[in-house]
Amino acid sequence: MSSEVILDIRELRAYYRILKGDVKALDGVTFQVRRGEILGIAGESGCGKSTLAHTLMLRKPPLTHISGEAIFLGKDIMQMPNSEFRKMRFRDISIIPQYALDALSPTKRIGTFIRDIVNEHDITADEEFMDKVKERFAMVNLDSSVLHRFPIELSGGMKQRAIMIISTLMNPALVLADEITSALDVSSQRFAASMLMELRDKGIIGSAIFITHDLSILYQIADRIMIMYAGHLVEIGPVDEIIHNPRHPYTQALIASLPKVGVQIKHERLEGIKGTPPELLDIGPGCRFRFRCPYRTNKCEKTPEIEDINPLHSIACWHFEELGGESVG
Repeated sequence: MSSEVILDIRELRAYYRILKGDVKALDGVTFQVRRGEILGIAGESGCGKSTLAHTLMLRKPPLTHISGEAIFLGKDIMQMPNSEFRKMRFRDISIIPQYALDALSPTKRIGTFIRDIVNEHDITADEEFMDKVKERFAMVNLDSSVLHRFPIELSGGMKQRAIMIISTLMNPALVLADEITSALDVSSQRFAASMLMELRDKGIIGSAIFITHDLSILYQIADRIMIMYAGHLVEIGPVDEIIHNPRHPYTQALIASLPKVGVQIKHERLEGIKGTPPELLDIGPGCRFRFRCPYRTNKCEKTPEIEDINPLHSIACWHFEELGGESVG
């Protein structure tokens, strides 16, 4: 993994503007993605993971960019005209969406869908190009006959694999994988995750952001993990540190909710996280996890800044020095 930064997110805010007000789904997030790395982003539903992906790629109303920068390959894509950003999509930055069927056109065969996409980028889908498509399909165990089928003729796993290949045909520098394993069975989940690593290792993609609620998958493929809660970044660091020595109370609670290898449920029950995430419509300052945190004090009424535990591990918690982290591996 290179030390070169290809994506630099700085105090990024994106809200859902609805009649009742602004839902602060992404509220001042700062982090970087390096060339060649897989950055995992985890957290409960509603923490802002998918909102981050949509902010970088789509920004369809009611989602609105409020402030902050996203410097990708030296350009702030938040300020980029749609016409210019459209040229970068799929070619430089791409997304593998959560629901493959929604991404494919139900009225077009897979091959026609691919030709339409690449034609938008002035690429001719000639015989040589389609031979490359067939080679990529073979990587994910898809026969070339899939090109002649409609999406409805494919299983859920086949559609997800097809979209994974289509989204990376132009060898993008960065891929956003948005909950791509959530609707798959266990074997398909493992295949999709390992396939993303293979695409990175073969140089087909440069880097990836892998968004999921499943930390066990990230432990297998990620270089670093970023934990989000209620629109805030709460902890980010190397995968082994986050999994085996989590420092934020929320990260510790997430890890404690995972089953441990070799431990039967009759010997050790899993712990859920008490309470529910806060309403983000009119939320004020303060640590957003304080409503569920067992270590809450008056100090938590003020929003904590991100601090470095070490050069690679950062956290937003007033009490991380007191907690000291716990080994849970």
